[in-house]
Amino acid sequence: MTTLLDFAPNGQRKELRPHQNKALRQIDQSAGTGNRRIVMQAPTGFGKTLVAATLTKRAVARGKRVLFVAPAINLIDQTVRAFEAEGISDIGVMQADHPRTDSLAKVQVASVQTLARRQIPDASLVIVDECHLRAKVIEQMMDERDDVFFIGLSATPWAKGIGNRWQDLVIPCTIGELIEAGYLSQFTAYAPDVPDMSGVKVKAGDYAEGDAADVMQGKALMASVVETWLAKGENRPTLLFGVNRAHAKSLSDEFERAGVATAYVDAFTDTVERQLIERRFRSGEVKVACSVRTLTTGVDWPVSCIIDAAPTQSEMLHVQKIGRGLRVNPGTEDLLILDHAGNSLRNGLVTDIHHDSLDKTHPEERQKREKSEKLPKECANCAALHTGLICPFCGHERKPVAGVETVDGELIELTPQRSKVTKAEKQTFYGMCLWLAHERGYKRGWAANKYRDKFGIWPRGLDEALYPPDQVFLNWEKSRRIAWAKRQKEVAN
Repeated sequence: MTTLLDFAPNGQRKELRPHQNKALRQIDQSAGTGNRRIVMQAPTGFGKTLVAATLTKRAVARGKRVLFVAPAINLIDQTVRAFEAEGISDIGVMQADHPRTDSLAKVQVASVQTLARRQIPDASLVIVDECHLRAKVIEQMMDERDDVFFIGLSATPWAKGIGNRWQDLVIPCTIGELIEAGYLSQFTAYAPDVPDMSGVKVKAGDYAEGDAADVMQGKALMASVVETWLAKGENRPTLLFGVNRAHAKSLSDEFERAGVATAYVDAFTDTVERQLIERRFRSGEVKVACSVRTLTTGVDWPVSCIIDAAPTQSEMLHVQKIGRGLRVNPGTEDLLILDHAGNSLRNGLVTDIHHDSLDKTHPEERQKREKSEKLPKECANCAALHTGLICPFCGHERKPVAGVETVDGELIELTPQRSKVTKAEKQTFYGMCLWLAHERGYKRGWAANKYRDKFGIWPRGLDEALYPPDQVFLNWEKSRRIAWAKRQKEVAN
């Protein structure tokens, strides 16, 4: 029996990683059992485009035509470049009046928006990126073309009713496994604020945007987002997600008022401006990029901090947002999550969200989804979110509440234990405090108090050398001044 993968690739440019080879084997096995609608669950950083390119090369080598469908226009050129890097040259593009338009090419890369308005080309293999979005034109093709292989790609293939058209789900690896293998970043999640969503209406399985925005646009919460980033964000390149355009723009303005270089991106930001923002972000000129959902898919920026200020009940959206920061880039080997929306507490940590089958709920039925059994809690010592009794970040043991039955279970280490602050690092911090005190004409006691504010002890045994402060220190010091000003205002009122 002939399957998708029973011929050798020619001129392969990149060496496939173990999980990518496993994915190809699983697709082959599924196709060998008669499935023609196969979904591959591919977490952020998996390299799904390389898998798609490998499938495409093998199909073309057999004289077959291939259609690759992208969910957004901005992903078209990115896909073409990735395919060409793998030696695929006979490519036509279906997107507006794209200069690469070529209806005779054996490989067609199309935006789903354009595909819905044009005659659909013949193809033996259709690869659908972000298939959980469930485009009507794709489902119509699946209904009409029984002889075509469809391969769906998604990090979150958990949409309602997706299993009514797609036949099989293959899961070559999970987010946790990619983190453990070093392909994705370790992460630490904090929930500085947990908004009260009890009075917010739910529509189509998620919070009503208007009501959620009203909750998240409270002045105290908006200020806390900026203050927390200044204190904990370490000046990291950051993506921020707001509830809607007005909320995201307001947060962008709050950061600008605090002296943080910020950019704002939404669905109406044109390609040229978006590319400019990306360049400024990569260069460090922009520290925080604010958006709604525009930056949740197809973004490969060097992100090491996520600010989530948009409450959701959707596991898919939650995982997609956090996934933007899980790629490993030079200088971004770990991810900091500042979850002001409480999504990690509500939906679980992304390493604990897992479904091993496609949902087959019918349109008229309500989707039933069991929440993760491993909902995290905040560590009483370091405030990091974790599951289990022992915090993997600081080693603090959560004591069971008296009279409550507990069951022993396996503790999963989400990240390696963080190393303790060295004396040299404490000396540098104290030296920065002394330098700033000298520059501002403060007494040396100010520096000692700032040191105690940071570490909880006085700077005993340290010398009095001055060190110029770095940006991380200056952000932290500014956050303390903002917090002090807020307390003074509250006392005055």
